[in-house]
Amino acid sequence: MLIETELKEFLDEKVLEYNNPKFIESDPIQVPHGYSLKEDIEIAGFLTATIAWGNRKMIIKNAKKMMDILGNSPYDFIINHKPNHLDSIDYFVHRTFNLEDFKYFIVALQHIYTKHQDLEKIFSSYSSKNSTQNAIHEFKNIFFEIPHLSRTKKHISDPLKGSAAKRINMFLRWMVRNDNAEVDFGIWKSISPSILSCPLDVHSGNVARKLGLLTRKQNDAKALAELDKSLRHMDPNDPVKYDFALFGLGVFEKF
Repeated sequence: MLIETELKEFLDEKVLEYNNPKFIESDPIQVPHGYSLKEDIEIAGFLTATIAWGNRKMIIKNAKKMMDILGNSPYDFIINHKPNHLDSIDYFVHRTFNLEDFKYFIVALQHIYTKHQDLEKIFSSYSSKNSTQNAIHEFKNIFFEIPHLSRTKKHISDPLKGSAAKRINMFLRWMVRNDNAEVDFGIWKSISPSILSCPLDVHSGNVARKLGLLTRKQNDAKALAELDKSLRHMDPNDPVKYDFALFGLGVFEKF
């Protein structure tokens, strides 16, 4: 068991090792990195994060397929599409996220950009001074406030119903955190990186337990709160930088 100062030094070194442009080559964040317009980046990021479970190569392949369907101008397509444009999309599936889910996400995003300003506005409006988790809950409510298939709701997690909401927390890290390393974008200035939560999955969870940062067995909302507390203790201003360390140790080093 590493003592606290040694653990922080060890993890800080791992952050530097993995939080750099080389990380992009094998990570789904490469998809929004294909764009420069703020709205294109956040839509590409949101859709990519939505399907970010399973094999990483397949996630990247299918996220790029979604961008192709959107004419590689996601914001323009989202804002200007008509129902007949959706009818011409003949196939898309990523695991349990299917064509009907994808079509609804397109319609719901159009609704958000026309009725609620944009994605950033929703998350910043509902975040508290120390958490974005309530904002994720409110975002889900807004995202599904127009007619939808009940099956599609499972593709956005709700922290207030016990979920660790790994994919949306990852998306928020991408948008909010400015890492000066050209990995995370830092294009959402209205939310502080200090209130972000670590994207908790099987890899980061297992490493966090081995390092004594997390004791709870399940990867759920309670575990996330525990992990957040540990990471914020090490760096109150940028706690989710340690996602790079936990993920890198788990995925690349089989720690």
